[in-house]
Amino acid sequence: MLKFFIVSSVAICCIACSTAPNNDVVKETFITTSPIVIDTNFTIEYVADIHSLQNVEIRTKVKGHLENIYVDEGASVKAGQLLFSINKESFQLELLKAQAKLKSAVAELKIDKLELENVTKLYDKNIVSKTELDKVNALLDAGNAKIEEAKSEEQVAKLQLSYAEIKAPFDGIIDRIPFKKGSMIDEGSLLTTISNNKQVFAYFNVSEKEYLNIRSQKESLEKNKITLLLANNQPHQYKGNIETIDGEFDKNTGNIAFRAKFENPDILLRHGSSGKVQLVNELNNALVIPQKSTFEIQDKYYVFVVDANNTVSAKNIIVKQSLPHLYVIEKTLTVKDKIIFEGIQNVKDGDKITCEFISMRQIISTFNSQ
Repeated sequence: MLKFFIVSSVAICCIACSTAPNNDVVKETFITTSPIVIDTNFTIEYVADIHSLQNVEIRTKVKGHLENIYVDEGASVKAGQLLFSINKESFQLELLKAQAKLKSAVAELKIDKLELENVTKLYDKNIVSKTELDKVNALLDAGNAKIEEAKSEEQVAKLQLSYAEIKAPFDGIIDRIPFKKGSMIDEGSLLTTISNNKQVFAYFNVSEKEYLNIRSQKESLEKNKITLLLANNQPHQYKGNIETIDGEFDKNTGNIAFRAKFENPDILLRHGSSGKVQLVNELNNALVIPQKSTFEIQDKYYVFVVDANNTVSAKNIIVKQSLPHLYVIEKTLTVKDKIIFEGIQNVKDGDKITCEFISMRQIISTFNSQ
């Protein structure tokens, strides 16, 4: 506590000294300027996670030995292209069995139909009772049911057989293949992952304040495509658009997730890549001053204001936004105020100076030419 008291006392003394009246005349000529109101913009960068338009795990639906692998890791494949095959013998046998059962059910149904014809004739001649006719009709219904059951089993067997060949669901790039030819695999085993990278999504998180600013400039953002900086700080060749915003803010971080989409026809970006999304925010009627004109005391920003008598006084300002070489400030100053542009380290409160005025537009033009 004593240490804190001493440090605080020293800081207060420094500020008191710097703001104490002083009638010294400084011989140096100082460049001064005045704040200016301009329309400008600034860029904010957000760390982004890159996801493929489609990224799907390829898993087996049946159990068996991996008979063949038709692609290599990292290969580009087309939709419907054969990727893997599983030993088919057991599935072919199941299909033959189902087909035989169907043939048997069809043969039994033919016999039941003949029986029905005979019993119907006998019934018409009052040789057999109605009960006998109903029994034969019931057998015919059972025969039809057996056929439907056999057809269903045949379809299941065909489906199981088709699962022995694994094909690409869409155009994409094959990822790591963990199993080798001849491996015994279970139902649901992961064979590989396929990614469609012709377009990619960039997910990034935005604070609530920035979210409100972005929404207020929605039309501008829709017109002006956004930039994606790659991991090597080079811009992606293709611009993107913000497509969706999450439905709620994260309670832990206070952020909300945005999703932007970028074209990627040369497949430069891959699933799992990283980058930075750059959003350009517009500032209208912004009051700006040079960063060089400011100094800090205990995390507060100050400038030296020069009055009509060329006397210097320190004034606290509030910085809203940092731009290259400039600060956007709250209206703690006006465009009529005159502030020291260069040499603030050589003056103190109360000094009388000789000054030369340069407009902010001239100063900004020198920044732009650098």
